[in-house]
Amino acid sequence: MATSKTPDASVKKTTVAKKTAPKTTAEKSAKSASTRKKISKPAIITSEERYKMIEVAAYYIAEKSGFGHQHMDYWLQAEQEINAKLNA
Repeated sequence: MATSKTPDASVKKTTVAKKTAPKTTAEKSAKSASTRKKISKPAIITSEERYKMIEVAAYYIAEKSGFGHQHMDYWLQAEQEINAKLNA
């Protein structure tokens, strides 16, 4: 009796994952250079956007402290935080 050379349907083939070559130093530095270019460009924020950012920050500071009666203190603290973030 002759045996068939066709694969058995119950046997599953496994695949071997391809290994990728490690990136060269030039490729890494090229990628980081392009990333630095994107980060180094400062965003231009209008005075209206800055005002809104301070307003929202002051609200959350007031909420955290239970909406006391130091409204100006909340605003000044928010203004300091936003200025620090924008100048960083």
